[in-house]
Amino acid sequence: MSKRKEYVSDGMLPTKRIKTEVVKENDPDEANGGNWKIAAHNGQSGDCLPSSLLNEGEVGIIESISLKNFMCHACLGPFKFGPNVNFVVGNNGSGKSAVLTALIVGLGGKATATNRGYSIKGFVKSGQNSADISITLRNRGPDAFKPDKYGEVVIVEQHISGDGIRHYKLKSQSGHLVSTKKEELNTILDQFNIQVDNPVSILTQEMSKHFLQSKSEADKYKFFMKATQLEQMRDDYSYIMRKKALTNEKIEKQDENLSELKDQVKEKEERYKSLSSLNELLEKLEQLKNQMAWALVIEIEKQMQPIKDHIKVEESRTIKYDQKIEEWQIKVNETEENFEATQNQLLKITEEVQILRPQCTTLKEDVQGNNKTCKESEATFHRYRTQLKQLEKDHDQLQRRINELRNSVNQSSEADLRKRQERINNLQDQLKTLEARETSTIQQLEQFQHAINKSKDEHYKLGREEQDAKNSVESRKKQLNNLRASRTNQLKRFGESIPALLEAIEEAHRQGRFKKKPIGPLGACLRLKNPEYALAVESCLKSLPLSFCCDNYRDEQVLQTLMSRYFNSGKRPQINVCEFSNQVYNVKDRAAYHRDFQTVLDVLEIDNPVVANCLVDMRGIEKVLLISNNSKAREVMQQQRAPVNCREAFTAAGDQVFANRYYSSEMDRARYLGSDVEAEISQLELEVNNKMAQVSHFQQQLHSVEEEIKINETHMKTKQMQIRKIQGSVTKIKLEITDLENVDEPQSVDISTLEEEMQDICQRIESHKEKLEQARKKMDVHRKILDEAEQKYKEMKEKINVIAEDADPIKDELNKIDAEVGKCKHHKRHYEEKKREHMDGIDKLKENLKNKETILEENTAKAKQIFAERIEVTRTPKSIDMEINRLRERINREQERHGNKEEITRQYYDVLETYKNVKSQIKNLKRFMQLLDKIMEERHKAYKIFRRYISLRCKYYFDSMLSQRGYHGKMSFDHKNATLSIAVQPGEGDKAALSDMRSLSGGERSFSTVCFILSLWDTMESPFRCLDEFDVYMDMVNRRISMDMMLKVADSQRYRQFIFLTPQSMSSLPSSRLIRILRMHDPERGQTTLPFRPLDQAEDSDE
Repeated sequence: MSKRKEYVSDGMLPTKRIKTEVVKENDPDEANGGNWKIAAHNGQSGDCLPSSLLNEGEVGIIESISLKNFMCHACLGPFKFGPNVNFVVGNNGSGKSAVLTALIVGLGGKATATNRGYSIKGFVKSGQNSADISITLRNRGPDAFKPDKYGEVVIVEQHISGDGIRHYKLKSQSGHLVSTKKEELNTILDQFNIQVDNPVSILTQEMSKHFLQSKSEADKYKFFMKATQLEQMRDDYSYIMRKKALTNEKIEKQDENLSELKDQVKEKEERYKSLSSLNELLEKLEQLKNQMAWALVIEIEKQMQPIKDHIKVEESRTIKYDQKIEEWQIKVNETEENFEATQNQLLKITEEVQILRPQCTTLKEDVQGNNKTCKESEATFHRYRTQLKQLEKDHDQLQRRINELRNSVNQSSEADLRKRQERINNLQDQLKTLEARETSTIQQLEQFQHAINKSKDEHYKLGREEQDAKNSVESRKKQLNNLRASRTNQLKRFGESIPALLEAIEEAHRQGRFKKKPIGPLGACLRLKNPEYALAVESCLKSLPLSFCCDNYRDEQVLQTLMSRYFNSGKRPQINVCEFSNQVYNVKDRAAYHRDFQTVLDVLEIDNPVVANCLVDMRGIEKVLLISNNSKAREVMQQQRAPVNCREAFTAAGDQVFANRYYSSEMDRARYLGSDVEAEISQLELEVNNKMAQVSHFQQQLHSVEEEIKINETHMKTKQMQIRKIQGSVTKIKLEITDLENVDEPQSVDISTLEEEMQDICQRIESHKEKLEQARKKMDVHRKILDEAEQKYKEMKEKINVIAEDADPIKDELNKIDAEVGKCKHHKRHYEEKKREHMDGIDKLKENLKNKETILEENTAKAKQIFAERIEVTRTPKSIDMEINRLRERINREQERHGNKEEITRQYYDVLETYKNVKSQIKNLKRFMQLLDKIMEERHKAYKIFRRYISLRCKYYFDSMLSQRGYHGKMSFDHKNATLSIAVQPGEGDKAALSDMRSLSGGERSFSTVCFILSLWDTMESPFRCLDEFDVYMDMVNRRISMDMMLKVADSQRYRQFIFLTPQSMSSLPSSRLIRILRMHDPERGQTTLPFRPLDQAEDSDE
């Protein structure tokens, strides 16, 4: 109930308590002048104090609201509301009701409270992934909520995902995020006394119409109870009384148990007092335990002595190992010294070789250099000799030419010229013939090339067709194998890996990896009522029969991991994430309907609601019709007006039909939903055989085309060779013609020139003979130098070899000494290992002795704890243990006869303690229940008084509001039968002639309803009131009077905010700074933001 209500006694006139608020002088909008003001009102309609004395509300006032992708609006707002009266006006569809709906949803209200839908995700704009709401609440004054964190406003932001998931953000005045918890928002709403689910606080359009049209008195009473929160108080009291009854039942049961416990206490007490005969046996057992403790100590002391003796013996043997190690160490030192001396001898020889080796290298380089110089001189000699021979040959040829010229005829005959011309003419004729043959051959070559290209294109086309046929064969073989496997396992029809995947899902579910076990494949959950539509249904569902359903995204990730074991990344079944529900969607209002044809949903039998809901969400199967005949489908969907809610249709052949287009099916049969497996197997086998025959036919055609290509390529190569041969002949003839045309008349030769050249050659021959002789002498000198260098290099190499041969015996001796050193070291290591093993044995004995000493200390400590004084025991622990066992058996027999003393004692005290606790609890509960009875009796009386007060107050204000129009009314509350009857007499008349509201006109009923709502407003405390289309059925007179009443109430309650939504223009309202009008514009094409303008804005700003 409201935090600001007060109780009144019977017979008092219900009046509202005086509300006082202090206004600071520095607020120009709320204070008048420089003084502090006190504002008060008595709540009576028409008798209010001057409005200038009232203040604005400080907490809970809605300052602004903005929407994004909410309902059918891409962007609305931000709307800046005034602190008192706000009118949101606009035509239908402009977004008025969307603002009110967003206010309820944004402050945490349920979708059903808006009367606009059943799910939050339904408020997300179609085609968008999410919606956003931002509401700014005033947070001032002493009642502010955490003002140090939020400041003067609290910004409530809500993000709604496409899946209907809400995310809250509570921000401060500066935009800083303070909290994301719904509990924080609930706390704020409680402190501000905001009631989003109260139909009077926020009266939606649907609720208003429902109330106007409601004829039930029980509904009116329920509306009254919920608006005044009396219903919540009544439910709370009922809950307390139920809990009280359950507690009384528990107290009665505890009383019964208490008497039983009392009897048990008496029984246990008697057994406890009867125990006294086991003390002697227990004392003897205690003595034996003391002896046993010290017997263990003495036994360990006896075990330690042999170990100490053994350690002494082993330590005495350590000297022998030291002596052997020292002996072999001396031998190692001697052999190492011998090895070092021999190694020094070898180093001296090696040093001599190292000294001689650079000299040998130098001599070798000299030999190589002299050999190169010698070869160069030989090459020079042979070059001069060759040049001399060439000059002598030129001399002989020149001499013969001179002789020939002297004997030759100086003129050419005229017959030779005619003969050359005839030859040229003959060659030109041959050239024309060859060019004609070349042109013809080129044309033939092009024809062969064209034939080859055409054959290759045909070969490529046949290859593609062959590959398609092979793929089709493989696909059908795979389907055939799945169908054959489905004879024993129906799931293999959906793929070979599906059974293994389902087993993995089952195992993961047993391990608790899934929150809810995934469902699938969906095709396995479907059954057709009419097999005729199997292909049509599969064409509609596409890949959905192979898909799976998960309840949440975490389960989807686990299922993706499991699928990766059995499927490649591109061939995994689809996963649909949708919240699992036990009820199928109610699609009756939105399903397609035709009197002759069924929808896909109608022809399917689906046992699992999750599968049905998934197919409705993913494919909209309730809106898809099945029409067996193609022509009939075109007639229904395209030639006539499409059936109600029908989006598309499918034919029995799988063709898809829309209102303006038609798509043929790519499938020729159903793969998953067919009922006759054997018939499908036979059909597939026939298709596989036909496709195999097609593949064979394609292969034969390919072979024929390949042979044709080979033949044409052979002909083309032959023609290319002919062309090259013709082109060679043409070139040869052209060159011969050119040579014949370029032949000149022979000229007389000047023999004197040749004779001068002859003389020059003779001089050059003499010069080369001299150079040849010099080169021969130089070559002989270089050969002699080379022989001397080779002799020196040979002598140095032999000297190095002699020294190296002297080092070989020393190396052998060094190897022997090295082996001896290794042998001595091996013996030394052998004895060192023996000594180490010996010392390890001693260490183990010492460790064993140390462990025994530790055990001795522990046992001694334990023995002292058992019995402090040492007891010299001669008996072994084994004999003492045997006697202890015999004594324990005797004690057990006695305890079986009398009972275990400790157990009996413990049971006695436990039962006694339980009895005392239960008795105390029952006493406290009875005292509490007596107090609760008294409190509930007082609370129930107060509830009845408060209910009567609220009823009287509501009656008073209802009659007061009606009187402003000259109406008379009566409200009759029947709290016993939970009914509320309202009777109204319009105009002047007899009050006895009051009639039910059902007999009133629409405007009169609306006016009466406004009066009723205003009377309820006066009985509730909330910072704001919202009313949607309150004047929907009013005429102009009732609308004006109702408006004046509401404005008067608003003026008397400036500490509250009023938001009215109406399609009227409100142009007749008086100008006032307390009234703000937000005009909504009709949405334009392509417009994403719906602007509004204040009342005082110019009309041309609409553009």
